[in-house]
Amino acid sequence: MTTIQILEKLVSFPVLGGESNLEIINWIKNHIESLDITTTLVPNDNGTKASLHCRIGPAVDGGVILSGHTDVVPVEGQAWVTDPFKLIDKGDGNLYGRGTCDMKGFLAICLHSIFKMIAANLNKPIYFAFSYDEEIGCLAAPELIQHINKTYKEKPKYALIGEPSMLHPILAQKGINIFDTHISASTGHSSRIKIEVSAIHEATRLIGWLEDKMNKLIDATPNDDRFIPPHTTIHVGQFNGGIAPNVIADKASFSWDIRTVPSDSIDDILKDFKQYCSQREKELSKVFPGFKIETIPRHPEVPHLDTHYEMDIVNLIKMISGNSNYSAVSYASEAGQFSQGGFESVICGPGSIAQAHTANEFISKEQIRKGEEMLERLIFEMSS
Repeated sequence: MTTIQILEKLVSFPVLGGESNLEIINWIKNHIESLDITTTLVPNDNGTKASLHCRIGPAVDGGVILSGHTDVVPVEGQAWVTDPFKLIDKGDGNLYGRGTCDMKGFLAICLHSIFKMIAANLNKPIYFAFSYDEEIGCLAAPELIQHINKTYKEKPKYALIGEPSMLHPILAQKGINIFDTHISASTGHSSRIKIEVSAIHEATRLIGWLEDKMNKLIDATPNDDRFIPPHTTIHVGQFNGGIAPNVIADKASFSWDIRTVPSDSIDDILKDFKQYCSQREKELSKVFPGFKIETIPRHPEVPHLDTHYEMDIVNLIKMISGNSNYSAVSYASEAGQFSQGGFESVICGPGSIAQAHTANEFISKEQIRKGEEMLERLIFEMSS
């Protein structure tokens, strides 16, 4: 099968983040194993999802992991002009469909390249590591990485995460976590606002504290100009509360995220926020004993990536991508998790991040071709 034929098959699996990916991961498993390569599945607790890893080449130290995810984001509410789960070639040089860019195009290139990897008689191994639930918090990567470290006696050295970057090497990403904060207060007639405790009023104070905290971090920390914006951000994206304008709200909640540059710590910011919440609880429980603030993370922290120029992977990615214009991104990926797992890591994949998550998502045939050429050069380096 050609890369485009494989991509057509992968796009046909409408696996959203949070849903079972067994259909697509079993197709990938069967495709790899039809070429006499042994694969290993890493299932979730109830067996409804699984990651996959495998090794192509000898069991020696110094190999490279090619990492990608099998899930995509929803299409509901987007203005698609074609079926998002059919690969469409309009003759304009692009291939349309959900996941073409993010990141089934890279998976298809990897799967097509197996033939060349086998034929090359690799001196250093190449591994595949394909995960689930990346789009809802990079949930599967830590267990997948742990399983790779336990399974292979040899030690892979590098991890190349094929997120869309137009094949430009990305050496740094911000860390991220998402939180839900819930406020429980009293209720009553709105004329009693100075007697009761409004959950909405208190929620606005907490949101104001978060914005002030962001501004203090900006003032206290030198700009990290690799990123746009060049500082840590704290953002509230959702707010709920209240039943009527003349009723004091006894419940309110808001959802927010922190995106940190490598010099800042999500844990430190959260600790300061919770200390402020504890102060408010102590003060307002004198007015209403049941007053409570609870903040819950939606998923474990996705750590930042900060690959240094002197690392060997920088020279490797320069050679195989043909590009030494290194950059950084503010979005999250599994790259920071692979770095934490002990692998020199970079992001470099075909397609533009501007297409990711959009209606009528596409990847250009030229990017597919250049991605194939990048892996050909990687195979050559691993065979030298």
